[in-house]
Order: sequence, then C-alpha cells, then structure tokens
Amino acid sequence: MSRMVTRFAPSPTGFLHVGGARTAIFSWLLAKHNQGRFVLRVEDTDRQRSTPEATQAILDGLNWLGLDWDELEYQSQRTELHNQYIDKLLESGQAYWCECSPETVDAMREKAREEGRKPKYDGSCRDKNLGPGEGRVVRLKAPLTGSTDYMDMVKGHISWPNQEMDDMILRRSDGSPTYNLAVVVDDHTMGITHVLRGEDHVANTPRQILIYQALGLTPPAFGHVPMILGPDKKKLSKRHGATSVIEYEKDGILPEAMLNYLTRLGWSHGDQEIFSREELIEFFTTDNLGSSAAVFDTTKLHWLNAQYIKEADPRRIAELLLPLLAERGIETNDTEAIAALVPMYAPRSKTLVEMAAGLDFFLVDDDKLVYEEKGVSKFITDESKVHIRAIREGLDALPEFSEEGIDKVLNGYVETNELKFKAIAQPIRVAITGRTQSPGLHETMLGLGKEKTLARLDRALTM
Repeated sequence: MSRMVTRFAPSPTGFLHVGGARTAIFSWLLAKHNQGRFVLRVEDTDRQRSTPEATQAILDGLNWLGLDWDELEYQSQRTELHNQYIDKLLESGQAYWCECSPETVDAMREKAREEGRKPKYDGSCRDKNLGPGEGRVVRLKAPLTGSTDYMDMVKGHISWPNQEMDDMILRRSDGSPTYNLAVVVDDHTMGITHVLRGEDHVANTPRQILIYQALGLTPPAFGHVPMILGPDKKKLSKRHGATSVIEYEKDGILPEAMLNYLTRLGWSHGDQEIFSREELIEFFTTDNLGSSAAVFDTTKLHWLNAQYIKEADPRRIAELLLPLLAERGIETNDTEAIAALVPMYAPRSKTLVEMAAGLDFFLVDDDKLVYEEKGVSKFITDESKVHIRAIREGLDALPEFSEEGIDKVLNGYVETNELKFKAIAQPIRVAITGRTQSPGLHETMLGLGKEKTLARLDRALTM
C-alpha cells in the first residue's frame, strides 16, 4: 500500500480561523498516526483577495500550533499544469468549448427554476464541437444519468444524482482554471491519498469525483468534518469572540492547550480530556470523528489551558509573559525574576493574560504602583496605619527576610495586641500590592523582597 499523504489547503484571504485550524490539525494527525506525509497547499489563485500578509498569518498560526509540513506548495504557481489537464480532457472528448455568455446561462437557470427544474446550464454547446474563441469557456462533459457515490470518512455513504450537477466550467473565459479542476489536479499530482476538510465542501466532492473519472484517475478518500458553532448553536463568528487562532495566543492561551482543545472539538478517545501531542498522534483515527457540529466553549478552553499552565516550565511561562507585561507598560527582560513568581500564579491563572495582570505589581517601580481607590479608602485608615508602622519596624529589624521571620513578625504582632489576623492582612496587602487580592502575604512579601516591601509600606503610611 502506498504511503498516506494528507493536505491542508487554506485560501490566504484572512487569518487562520479556528475551524480551519481544526481541519489542519485533523489532517496533520491522520498523516502522523500513519507515518505519512502532510502537505500544506496555499490556494492563492484569488488575486484580488489573497495577500502575502494573510499567507504569513496562516503559516504563523500553524507554526504556533506546532503543525509542521513536509511540503509547501502555492496553487498560483501551478496554472500551467492545471491547463495541461484541461487540454487532456478536451482531447479525449471529456470536455468541450462553450460560447454561452454568463447572461445566457443565467436565463437558462431562471427558465428551469420557473418550470420547477434544477437551475443549471442546459448543455446547449455540448455537441457543437466548438474550438477556442473570444469569451468562450471549457466545460466538463458530465454524465447525464446515474449517481456519483463515495464513502465519506466521517459521514458515511453519500450519493449525488448526476442530473443535479451541470457541465461545470473547468476553464474560465480569461483562461484561468476553476477551483474544482485545480484542486483535483493538485491533489492527484501531489499524491494526496486522504482529504479531510470542512463540510462546506460536501457539494464540491461529487463534482471533483466526476473530474477524476473523466481523467481516468482514482480519487482520494474524502472526509468532511462538521462546522464549529458558537454557544448559541450558530456558525462560529466574530460575534462569539475571537475566531482567529493568533488571537488566542494574544489572549494568553498556550499552543498545546489550543491543539488539545481543537482536537477534542469533534474527536474523542474514551473519556480522556487531556492529551500530550504524542498521545494525540498515537490515538487519532477518523473512526472517532463526530458527525454532528461541535460547540466552541471558551470556559472549557480556559479550564484546559489552566491545566497546562500548572504543568508548564516556569521559565517558559516567563518568556511568554514578557510581551504581555510590555502591553501593561512593564518593559523587562528579567525572566529569572518572573519565573520565580510564576509558581505563585500558575495554580490560579486560566490564561497568561490573567497571570500578567495578577503579578504585574511585583515588577513596577514602588513609586509607580497603582492603588485601588476602594481598597485604600477601606483599609488604609488612621487605625490601620498604626499596625502597618509597627509591622514595618518588625520586618526592618529581621536579620533574615524569610518566611519564618515574616511569620514571626505578623503573628507575634497579632498575638501581642490581641487582634484577629484579618485586622492586619488586608491593610498590609493593599499597602504592598495596591489591590485587595493577591497570593498569601508571606509569599507576596518574599516575592517582593525586603527592600520593596518596606518601601511600599512607607508609601502607604504617607497616604
């Protein structure tokens, strides 16, 4: 048996959408599971809408997800090859020249509609034996009876009556090949054996099979995965939030979490939710692809991301936090300092954006720390300043700024003055962090260090 070859064939007219990313993941996993090859083909024949920036955005999105390809092709560079195959069909009588104008064809369709028939081209040039000429197109001489059947890897047996399909255009009047012809030629010449794609292509498949048959070629196996829906069960769109894969990177989602989540969106392996890349490759087959639409659930994605954040190397997380901190006005390259803070926030962060927002107070200059007004008015009072001043003196006197020493100062003060711990906890927290929520006081002080802790307590005392 020949080696399996799959492909992902995006049109570079925008960013890599999560639906396209999931299709790419499924195709990549199918190839990897079978020790096959994965081809990336950029279908950039729409000159008006295709841009180099969109192509780069797609490559960036795939690279971020860790999807490597064995071959990269650009459809626009293959036009001559496509036309060679159209010429073969003309020579064999499987295609013909048509002189009907678009307006004439529209009139044919309208008439058929009025008569309750399928609106399609009526084949009036089918037997005219025309040659090339101004404004003429090339059409496939499709079968008029019977059906085109195939076994879909996801949906099962699919059958299309041939009378519902017209003699589709293969070459436009400007000489350019059409989408369905180009795809067939590309898939054949690239040795593609299995095509996984979105179910919006279901109607294209029987048309492409007819082209394969006319060329005397064997079609690949086809599988069509259902759409991804928003929580309202409508097609996922911008109104549901981010739809571009790169947006999720900016939102602080880890690529391995996104890979895991999108794979599980329409595929399953028992009840398992969390998979390593190696497990996904090992377990993936088309047998467990769902045939009904999947709902994109941001809450579940965040839960999954939180699991990956907990397990990630703090130094890697620190590197990823740098641009997110820069967006918050904190320019630093001190990954060691950030990595030391990550374990405090890893168990409580669903995204890296959330983590950056949580730990940014550690990294700002003491005189630039922003205080929450409500926290200050509620907790930095004349009464609490007495406690803050005394605790500040106790901390300053510590020979070693350690968890044990901090604990001794805080608890010793509470016990000596017969206070409840909450009487000092929030005033100290607001004083050193500017906010009412943070990790434990001991952890926070150790993270800040003695000098910054004392400087911030001093600042609070001047409020």
